[in-house]
Amino acid sequence: MQFKHPEILYFLFLLVLPILVHLFQLRRFKKEYFTNVKFLKELSIQTRKSSQLKKWLLLATRLLLLTAMIIAFAQPFFKAKDSKGVTNELYLVVDNSFSMQAKGKQGELLKRAVQELLEKTPENTTFSLLTNDDVYWNTDIKSIQKELMNLEYSATSFQLDQSLTKIKSRKTPFNKDVVVITDAINLQSNQLKTIDETINPIFILPKAEQKNNVSVDSVYLQQTLDNFYEIGVKLKSYGKSEQEIPVAIYNQKQLIAKTQVKLNQAEKELFFTIPKADFNGYVFIDEPGLSYDNYYYFSISKPEKASVLAIGEADKNQFLTKIYTENEFVFLQYELKSLDYNLLDKQDAIIINEIKEIPQALQTTLKAFYEKGGNIIFIPSEENNVANINSLLQNFGSFSVNDLIKTEKQITTISFAHPLYSGVFEKKAANFQYPNTKKSFSLKSAYPSILTYEDQNPFLTVVSNSLGSFYVFSAPINKVNSNFKNSPLIVPTFYNMAFQSAKTGINALTVGNSSPITIDQLLAKDEIISVISSDKKSEKFIPQQQILNNKVKLTFAESPSKAGNYNAQKDNTTIKNISFNYSRTESDLGLDNSNLLESYENGNSIETVFDALQTNRTNNVLWKWFVILTLLFVVLEILIQKFVK
Repeated sequence: MQFKHPEILYFLFLLVLPILVHLFQLRRFKKEYFTNVKFLKELSIQTRKSSQLKKWLLLATRLLLLTAMIIAFAQPFFKAKDSKGVTNELYLVVDNSFSMQAKGKQGELLKRAVQELLEKTPENTTFSLLTNDDVYWNTDIKSIQKELMNLEYSATSFQLDQSLTKIKSRKTPFNKDVVVITDAINLQSNQLKTIDETINPIFILPKAEQKNNVSVDSVYLQQTLDNFYEIGVKLKSYGKSEQEIPVAIYNQKQLIAKTQVKLNQAEKELFFTIPKADFNGYVFIDEPGLSYDNYYYFSISKPEKASVLAIGEADKNQFLTKIYTENEFVFLQYELKSLDYNLLDKQDAIIINEIKEIPQALQTTLKAFYEKGGNIIFIPSEENNVANINSLLQNFGSFSVNDLIKTEKQITTISFAHPLYSGVFEKKAANFQYPNTKKSFSLKSAYPSILTYEDQNPFLTVVSNSLGSFYVFSAPINKVNSNFKNSPLIVPTFYNMAFQSAKTGINALTVGNSSPITIDQLLAKDEIISVISSDKKSEKFIPQQQILNNKVKLTFAESPSKAGNYNAQKDNTTIKNISFNYSRTESDLGLDNSNLLESYENGNSIETVFDALQTNRTNNVLWKWFVILTLLFVVLEILIQKFVK
């Protein structure tokens, strides 16, 4: 027990006074004469004994009364268990990622957490609030009430380490109590490394009652027919899905296809045939799990021909005319001596096809073309000088070649997962007729190999910037040197290398992903492209844009914040439909890593956490009990005076 005013305890020496008063009675006895004292003598003895007992009781009572009073004024207390944490600053970290849409016993996890914060946070408590996207420093529950009530789910995944880094950046001499409300979905152990002795973390882990969920994972163009598109819809099931799920496709608000499916496996692909026209809609599934991934927005624009230009001898370009047909491409071919450099900027893809020497002017033009989002395909000639090839390659990244090797080699490895071959192979071929080359350059590349020789050296590799790609072959592919042109790989390889920059296919970007897109649009100096939600209600913003000759590069960073269909507009005229979806990283509720937090303090609810902090950091004050004791001794003295004879 400790005292707030220990100096008052010196008054305990005053307890000597009542002892002296009771020990030395100063009152004089007066003699009374009676005729017969026989009976009085017996009464006198009895009265003296009673009087002596009463005096000792009063003495004890008064001593205890004075002692209780003096101790009460000294204000005794028991020290708090966590007295050092009294000055700690309070930070609330609320995970508002989409996994918090899951339903617990009292509704959606996030909404229940917000409600409890509003109801149980003490009004006089100052704290800072951090969500996935926003920060509110040094506030209180009344000031933040509106923001909490309007708190929406965030497309940004919960990153505990980022929140803790923001908290640690606050310069203060005090330690910090950090109350984290999260379901721990996708929590990684490395995110806990930012916790140190200055942070006292307390985790509140709301739990979902059931963790089954089905999401629309992706939509892709399976094939293009004369009057129809065949699109594929991939569904993913997390947990068990017992019931049939309705799947519907809407073009804007018009229902154009519907079916029902029962998922008895982790993934299922459905195929729909829709009219070949402008599409700006979504796929919707009706299932009881998370709602954010039940929608998948996508757009399909009218097919536009891609422009491809090949530089090389006419006989070597002959195979390209069979791939880049008139109905899908505008294909041009030039020999180097007759090349019009002004045409290069207007292309979607340029093929350098076995020319003997690449002039410096062409290298400079190609580099500028690549930086503006163009695709370049480089096929070396065996007559190429190694230094000349390396001079070209160094403009695009970490490439280099050594002398031509006159050894026949087989191309035995295909990167089936590469976007170049996406949807080309139904399954990985085990008995594929692999092509070969008789001569090849030894190519060193710091980038992934798409096609690889049996000795693990690359035959075809690629480097990409935000828009364009630079493809490099390590060997000539003319019929004398290779049978690659006779291989089933020749068509999808060259078709997709050029077609990736074409203006057709599924358009579906991810919210928060800064991957840019290009729009064929000639803008004047002061003209801009704005993006507006198709329903004209959600959002309107101006993305970052860069003019690239007759194209515009649009980059989306913080906007939009909501998934949906949008229109890119110039002067209130729609020039392109753009669709955005939330990332599916929160869809799997089975990725609960709350076991990583077992070594830290866990709270059952916000109320119990606040109560525990208050109890552990509040001194147990005892002076009130001693005041009560003082009053009890006063009452006890009165009773002794009255009833003890």
